[in-house]
Amino acid sequence: MRKINTERNLKMADHCNGSSQSSESFVNIPPIKFTKLFIDGNFVDSVSGKTFEAIDPRSGEAITRVSEGDKEDVDLAVKAARFAFDNGPWPRLSGSERGRILMKFADLIEQNIEELATLEAINAGKLFSLCKFMEVPGAAMTLRYYAGAADKIYGTVLKLSKGLQGYTLREPIGVVGAILPWNFPTTMFFIKAAPALAAGCTMVVKPAEQTPLSALYYAHLAKLAGIPDGVLNVVNGFGETAGAAISSHMDIDKVSFTGSTEVGRKIMMAAAASNLKPVSLELGGKSPLLIFDDANVDEAAKFAFDGIFTSKGEICVASSRIYVQEGIYDKIVNKLIEKANAWVVGDPFDPQVNQGPQTDKNQFEKILSYIEHGKREGATLLTGGNRIGQKGYYIQPTIFADVKEDMIIAKEEIFGPVMSLMKFKTMEEAIKRANDTTYGLAAGVITKDLNVANTVSRSIRAGVVWMNCYLLLDVGCPYGGYKMSGFGRENGMDSFNEYLQTKSVVTPIHDSPWH
Repeated sequence: MRKINTERNLKMADHCNGSSQSSESFVNIPPIKFTKLFIDGNFVDSVSGKTFEAIDPRSGEAITRVSEGDKEDVDLAVKAARFAFDNGPWPRLSGSERGRILMKFADLIEQNIEELATLEAINAGKLFSLCKFMEVPGAAMTLRYYAGAADKIYGTVLKLSKGLQGYTLREPIGVVGAILPWNFPTTMFFIKAAPALAAGCTMVVKPAEQTPLSALYYAHLAKLAGIPDGVLNVVNGFGETAGAAISSHMDIDKVSFTGSTEVGRKIMMAAAASNLKPVSLELGGKSPLLIFDDANVDEAAKFAFDGIFTSKGEICVASSRIYVQEGIYDKIVNKLIEKANAWVVGDPFDPQVNQGPQTDKNQFEKILSYIEHGKREGATLLTGGNRIGQKGYYIQPTIFADVKEDMIIAKEEIFGPVMSLMKFKTMEEAIKRANDTTYGLAAGVITKDLNVANTVSRSIRAGVVWMNCYLLLDVGCPYGGYKMSGFGRENGMDSFNEYLQTKSVVTPIHDSPWH
């Protein structure tokens, strides 16, 4: 097996390595407009007056300071959301009227797409082009999808015995607390906000402390679209303060969280200990991709590579464990090395760049520590393994071979550009090894044999299984976890139903002999 030549990656990264000065040659960074909390329709300072830095991962330097909310601010936001739900117009509007406002919200997003994509690039290290052409337009698409569902909330007529008649009502669940991750700030904002708002709920949203800037901009656009005051509130802050306050708040009716399994446990415990509010948890993953001997080598290598290195590996469904059948193993390895040699790491505004910086310093250091674990445990480092440059949070695409299931890099979610390659002989062996994990978020299978594809997809315990593709999702396709990857579903009507209650209404039939 040959190892990667990293010279090209290093040269390209040096050309555009993370500094604000170099990025200015690609785009003009606009001034940051919104840095406060958004509560009851207004941007306000936190009660304490505290602020914290929003960091540009291209350089590791501060972009601006944003207000730091904590329990007192969450209390104010929940009070506004509670009043808006109990007394305001939003849950009482017709579904078509809510849908009309959400459609306008989507239009405003598209009108401000450049600025929103820029915020994601400078605050989350995401590729500007990916945000401009996929993620931000995807937010508008998600809003329109659920806007179309807002006037289609139906109950059912019940066939009852003993002289009774009945029907069901579907009603909004109430005040929703949404706690967002930092890897997809825009996408996750709307995966939660769009169905909740369409259902008639009100919300308190806590963006990740690493990436608050786009959420504040979306709050501004929501008000311009006509969403009433108090319906959508955004409280910047840290998990142990603002997040904990949301999880345990007695006046929040549901919590939706995306993030680590460790934090998901804490949220679930806090929700149970307070008012027993329901929770939706989309948690970690260690997703396997199974490539069989009959696969097209070029296609399979592309799916495997893109599945882990897209968005710098900061994807919960990333194909971090690649199982390749022994007949084509060496061919796949060579193709992966070729792709790694051609992969360019650098400033996310540069259109020639494939991978930007990791989102923050803690994650950057965590990934590097996992790479060191892989080396110490005896895995073969085929590519990468190092940081790039001395400024910013850039890491080479890293591929390990000869990985065993008991190695840390095979068991724990790294959440970075690190692939573990493993060889297998039979389908039964591959299925058993793929399921040998505490996670169950996603999986993939690459084969021309329909029987193999169907057997694998039905045998692997995961919320989504891709057949002859990877990372392809649509707003209409629900996804979520098995096992310690959580429960509840995002996207599709499954997600919409997470924000609705079912109420049964029963009356007697007076002329019935049973009455």
